[in-house]
Amino acid sequence: MEIPDLDQTSATLLIVDDEPINLDIVCAHLENDAYELVTASNGKEAWSLLETSPTRFDAIILDRMMPGMDGMEVLANIKAHDALEQVPVVMQTAKAENRDIIAGLKAGAYYYLTKPYDGDVLKTVVRSAVNDSLHMKSLRESLREGRRIFDLMTFGRFRIHNLRECNLVASQVAHLCPEPHRVVTGISELLINALEHGNLKIGYEEKSSLMRRGMWQIEVERRLNSAEHRGCFIELEFQVADETVQIRIRDQGQGFDWTPYMDFDPDRAFDPHGRGIAVARLSSFDDLEYVGDGNEVIATVRKGLDG
Repeated sequence: MEIPDLDQTSATLLIVDDEPINLDIVCAHLENDAYELVTASNGKEAWSLLETSPTRFDAIILDRMMPGMDGMEVLANIKAHDALEQVPVVMQTAKAENRDIIAGLKAGAYYYLTKPYDGDVLKTVVRSAVNDSLHMKSLRESLREGRRIFDLMTFGRFRIHNLRECNLVASQVAHLCPEPHRVVTGISELLINALEHGNLKIGYEEKSSLMRRGMWQIEVERRLNSAEHRGCFIELEFQVADETVQIRIRDQGQGFDWTPYMDFDPDRAFDPHGRGIAVARLSSFDDLEYVGDGNEVIATVRKGLDG
């Protein structure tokens, strides 16, 4: 299972705004990319499109302040819908106060844009959202094809070397948990973080720059094939007990300051990444704990409990 390549994959976006000029601006910025663009002029129209065709859209660009059904209400409906809850939502708004940004992020808006915004920023954020959406679709497909032998296992250890193996292991280990579709995203986020930040030493600002230039995956592959990193691996170990599933992930890096990434930070709300650990902690696992310098993390899922 490869992470999808946007150069080879067409995606469908739903753009929602009650101001026609804003719809025109967003469409003008994105019209030359490989997207099918669908627009809605209010929240009610957007929700009708989503409810009628819940698997149609790969990402949603959603205005927060609209008359009638506003963006937060549409977002709440999306997150409560089984087929829509994992579709990435880019919230666009003129409300740029920290408390508003945090409220949107915690409600499930994975990306945030304030008006007016730069066209290049919009394109980068949308590209990231669509990549995440296609990645999650690929993981869910692997879940459906998962090997049921995992139901019989109580302990196991994997050595993981690249992005393909990160996703393969995540989609299989998730079967150990009561709600695989909830856990698979978190395992994948932790493994990719261990690979890129831990083993390959790609820092936060460097990743931001690579993603803005569409070069992140190319750089990851380049480093994986370099003499310095060839042979490096991540270790994932799982332990199944009567009441919990514990997943331990170790990389071979020097660690990092993980504390700022455990919750949503409005200072990173406009970056194309940086929310994966917080999403994993709040949505995928019942407990998440980094150990020591940050090159080891323990995720726990309790059996029989909803996330």
